[in-house]
Amino acid sequence: MAHELQGQKVAILATDGVERIELEEPRGALYGAGAASEVLSIRPGEIRARQWDMDPAGTIAVDRLVSDANVNDYDALLMPGGTVNPDQLRMNADAVTFVKAFCATGKPVAAICHGPWTLAEADAVRGHRLTSWPSIRTDLRNAGAEVVDAEVCIDGQFTTSRSPADLPAFCSAIVDQFARAHAAV
Repeated sequence: MAHELQGQKVAILATDGVERIELEEPRGALYGAGAASEVLSIRPGEIRARQWDMDPAGTIAVDRLVSDANVNDYDALLMPGGTVNPDQLRMNADAVTFVKAFCATGKPVAAICHGPWTLAEADAVRGHRLTSWPSIRTDLRNAGAEVVDAEVCIDGQFTTSRSPADLPAFCSAIVDQFARAHAAV
């Protein structure tokens, strides 16, 4: 099933401070399954990536501003982490509005590490079970989520993981979840 996501388009929401591997490895898995993707951001051009939050890891081209994106143009949403990335996204009204509107569609959403922080800001985690990087778990609980410590957590439209160490399981899970959601339509 090398093309189970053929014809699907995935929005990847990220900005400066994104953990490079948390964007690139899932994007590669989605591409390998036949999906197209676009990096949406809060500013045009390129975003500065990081490795383990500390070290510069080059840049990633932005395909479209999130303010110009329409949730109806995408079949799924991927939200990589890095501490600075979701912290900036959750303070940007356009990013939060996009995430809130996307979650309201019921389409699949995947977030890893600090990525769920923006989901909390969009008031999308209440009543859902999620996992994340340990330092944001209190924020998720305070936003109404049930937080678990698991390599991958799947709850309805949400697929979440804790860290780059979970990427193999996360990538497999999102390809499967995105394909199931598309097949159900």
